[in-house]
Amino acid sequence: MLDVTVLNGTMEQKEIDEYVKFIEKENPERKLETLELTIDGDFVDMKYTFKPVKFDRIRRITGYLVGTMDRWNDAKTAEEHDRVKHSLELS
Repeated sequence: MLDVTVLNGTMEQKEIDEYVKFIEKENPERKLETLELTIDGDFVDMKYTFKPVKFDRIRRITGYLVGTMDRWNDAKTAEEHDRVKHSLELS
């Protein structure tokens, strides 16, 4: 559910919906989470946040950027298995 706040005055729902529509059109891959509309005379300042985006881990393995190795053939899987893996030692 979208959390909308209007500061320094009141605004009709139709106008709020237009601001939401504008932001969603400019950011089609993101989901709006909060919207703060501040009325300043004839101007309206917009502050908004998006819902967090799920992040898949990406690693560089044998020259490829991958999230998982489930689509690799046997040769590429063997190459990854045989490579030297370095560890990070903290002292």
